Parts: sequence; C-alpha cells; structure tokens
Amino acid sequence: MKVLVINSGSSSLKYQLIDMETEGVIAKGTCERIGIDGSKLTHKANGKEFVFEQAMPDHTVAVSLVLGALTDRESGVISSMDEINAVGHRAVASGETFKAPTIVTDEVMKKMEELCDLAPLHNPAAIVGVKACLAAMPKTPMALVFDTSFHFTMPDYAYMYAIDYEDYEKYKIRRYGFHGTSHKFVSQEAARYLGKKPEELKIVTCHLGNGSSITAVDGGKSVDTSMGFTPLAGVPMGTRSGDIDCAVVEYLAAKKNLTIGEALTYLNKKSGVAGVSGVSSDFRDLTAASDKGNARATLALDMFSYACKKYVGAYAAAMNGVDCIVFTAGVGENTPRVREAICENMQYLGLEIDKEKNLEKNNGEIRDITGANSKVKVLIIPTNEELVIARETVELL
Repeated sequence: MKVLVINSGSSSLKYQLIDMETEGVIAKGTCERIGIDGSKLTHKANGKEFVFEQAMPDHTVAVSLVLGALTDRESGVISSMDEINAVGHRAVASGETFKAPTIVTDEVMKKMEELCDLAPLHNPAAIVGVKACLAAMPKTPMALVFDTSFHFTMPDYAYMYAIDYEDYEKYKIRRYGFHGTSHKFVSQEAARYLGKKPEELKIVTCHLGNGSSITAVDGGKSVDTSMGFTPLAGVPMGTRSGDIDCAVVEYLAAKKNLTIGEALTYLNKKSGVAGVSGVSSDFRDLTAASDKGNARATLALDMFSYACKKYVGAYAAAMNGVDCIVFTAGVGENTPRVREAICENMQYLGLEIDKEKNLEKNNGEIRDITGANSKVKVLIIPTNEELVIARETVELL
C-alpha cells in the first residue's frame, strides 16, 4: 500500500510517498520558502536528489510541483497518481469538531473552511493541498490527521482560559495546541533511544521552526503546550508575535486604523522575528545577518531563545522535573546557536549541553548533545510527522 503524505506548513510543504508494508520512503521532498524569495523544491528519489528552483508564490503552485516531480520521467517514481492508494494530509486546527483522524468528504471540507480562523497560516494551506490532490486523484481515499489530536489529553486546568465558563461551553474557546504529530513522534523516539517506556519519562519537546511550539509530555501524554486557541500563542515565530497582551490588538487597531481582523493579520503575518529583525522570517537569514552585526537580527534571535527557555523551565515545574529535552524541526535541528542559548544557565535543572557536539552538522540521525555532568538528556531528533500521518491514515482506512 502506497500512501502519499502532504504536510503543508506556513511557508513550507513536506511530502513523503511511503510503502506502508515496510514503512520505507519511496520518495520525499520539501518545498522551501513558499511566498518568500528564493523558493525551491528539493526532491529525493531513487538515491538521487533533484532540485527545482522555481517561484512558489503559494501552496497551490507547490503542490503542483510536487505531483509533477513524482511522475516526471527523470525524477518520478510512479507512472500516474493511480498508483497511490491513499493520501494523508496534515491539518492544523480542529477545534473540538475533530478529535481524531477523519476521512475527507465534502461535509468535512466545509467544516475545515469554518475552522480557518483558528489557524490562518496553516488551515488554508492544508485545504489547498487537499483540493489539489482531489483534482489529481478524485477516486483516491484521503484522510485529515490533526495536529491537535495529541493534545486532547491536557487536563482542564491547563487548557482552560480564565473567561466566563459559559462562553467556553458555547464557543469552545480553549487551548488546543498544535504540532501534535511532531511532539508525539519525537517523544516516542526519545523514549526508544533512552531504552525507556514513554510512561516512565518527563520530556519537554521543542518543535522549533517558522512555526514553533513547546510541549510538556508526561508519561507519554501531552499535559501542556505553548500554542493556544490558535497557533498565534506561545514563543515568537517566523511572522507570528507569540504571547502578547491581548489589549495590544485594540491599541494597534486604533493607532494604525485597522479592523480587529487586520490587527490579527498583522500579528500573524507581519510580526515575530521577521517584524523585529526587519530581515526575514528564515532563521538562516537571521543568523547570517546577526553574524554581520545586524543588531535587530540579534535581538530577534535573543527574544526567541529567551521565550523558549522560559517555557522549558515552566514545563519542568509543571511536571515536577524533566528527564529529557528534545529539539526538532527546521530551527531545532539545524541552529546550534539557538539550542545553546536555550540551554545555557539551566544548571538549576541539572541541564548542560556539550557545546562541541552541539556544533556538529545535522546528519539526519538522532544526536545526543548532553553535557558530561548533565542530569537531563538533551537530544536532537529529526521529526517525522509524515510517518505518523501515514500510520494514522492506514489505521483509519
């Protein structure tokens, strides 16, 4: 059984074509910098890497390029879309409408459209991915696998907001959390690597990328997470502000003559490290600019690292200790400077990293960067949301 997984992020799109009998990857790739100058598709198949440098103004173009690469005479691995038995799509926001993976139907897609306000950078991208695949493979069954599913184990005191309880009941305003497939995968991989059962460990998982979230995983279950009702909450991100006094929305609207919706768009798409730095939402660009003396780029990196550090400390407190810190996703796996800044001055937790190991180049494998005297394990684990999505798609079908 061949399953194509489409994972649409806010500025990226990852995909894998997986043979589920062996869980072997037939082909995979990444569309980077969607909507940003310098976008490209890196496609890996048949032991070769193919790079397509082409403008990708939106996710519709990105999906079209992916499907073309899979069937291309030179880079392709299938002759037509008919060889794909199912498609699993990563979906971000579910509200309380979807608490588990769901088969794609017209009714489901209508409900997905209604949930776009909960994840304005991601849900529209996921919907585009679904529609593009439906157009190419109208008879192929498809599933939506939600980021929020892993976080439905949070206790009420962690997911509730201090608003009128009747408004929670009526409007379902609560913390949902996101990146659940990633947090689930890397926490389970950490347990496997450490030779422990997930139930035996307290883990803080740091999914750091253009969108970032941090989760407290106690006994294999999510008990708290940094993102909230929408992915706007938590640490500063590529273009999102992260946690902010909600009165700022009204203040910004008044000062800049914006509607509430426009003010939220500002916080989602024109803020974060891009807004602070004035350089880019891409951490590679930020690091390069900071190294050249750009003070605002340095400030953006410092703000991001400081916010992450606070969440790590808070979740250690929430779980009454921590056994392991996991870094994953684009920034978490590839930016030593950020990892070091987050972990420095954490001796009160018994946490230290090996700075030399931290600087080693990412090789796509699990890397242990724990310091010699550290009581807390620090791991870099490449996330594989696609495999989780494929597994849950097959289980659902």
